[in-house]
Amino acid sequence: MLGPVILAASRSDKMRRFISAAPGTKQVVARFIAGEAVDQVVQVVQDSADHGLEVTLDVVGEDITTPEQAAAARDAYLELIGRLEQLGLGTRAEMSVKLSMFGQSLDGGHELALANIRPVVEAAAAIGTTVTLDAEDHTTLDSMFAIHEELRKDFPQTGCVIQAYLFRTEDDARRLADAGSRVRLVKGAYKEPASVAYQQKPEIDKAFVRILKILMVGDGYPMIGSHDPRLIAIGQELARQAGRKLDEYEFQMLYGIRSDEQIRLAAAGHRMRVYTAYGTDWYGYFMRRLAEKPANLLFFARSILTKG
Repeated sequence: MLGPVILAASRSDKMRRFISAAPGTKQVVARFIAGEAVDQVVQVVQDSADHGLEVTLDVVGEDITTPEQAAAARDAYLELIGRLEQLGLGTRAEMSVKLSMFGQSLDGGHELALANIRPVVEAAAAIGTTVTLDAEDHTTLDSMFAIHEELRKDFPQTGCVIQAYLFRTEDDARRLADAGSRVRLVKGAYKEPASVAYQQKPEIDKAFVRILKILMVGDGYPMIGSHDPRLIAIGQELARQAGRKLDEYEFQMLYGIRSDEQIRLAAAGHRMRVYTAYGTDWYGYFMRRLAEKPANLLFFARSILTKG
């Protein structure tokens, strides 16, 4: 399977340099990354709003090695929130954050990440929106969930992400659903060992459905992160069985993938949110998109060959 190989490459500085220099890279990256600057991404938010779509914004970059870099990540989100407020787009876009960007992996990282993320959550709430904490590899999750719980004491709308391929996630889903949390369910996009995660797609899909059932009958707000037509249809049926109205759950898809389907779901009355990444440090995010779907890798390979 190519996925694990690509995920390993996402951690390689040598591969980062090679891919960044490849002739077709810029074209393909533009498919998944909305731009490098704030002004570019706020235009995407406006265009999405015009099509009835909502957005969650991710300032890409995970390789933080100093407290100063973590503070810079915090400031990048605060700048984004300020621009959204100026343009009156606060209610159309939320923020997605990876706590690794906020210093989680540094010495004293749990406290540092919490200190850095809190002003972002406060600023988001002030303009009528919120923040969702992205899940990363399994070793970071206890810290992420603890920070999520702490933030929800003052900002109960703060969301978090759970990953269907991890064995622990059904228990996490029950706890979060009982607590009334906003929860995005995704399959998972990190290379995890067989001791903690399902490795085969059929197993992951079955786990996704089991977990989604837990969320739909719970007290929280489920966010279905999938492009899979079968899982989308199952999500609609589970919502119907649970008696949920169309504004009591939402679908989420990545920027640049199945755009027509995003518009179709929004036109049918569903809440449809587009996960939109931007920034200059795109490599890790981009490589995980290639690993998730062979068609993305083939698209990239063709672009390199035709540009070479």
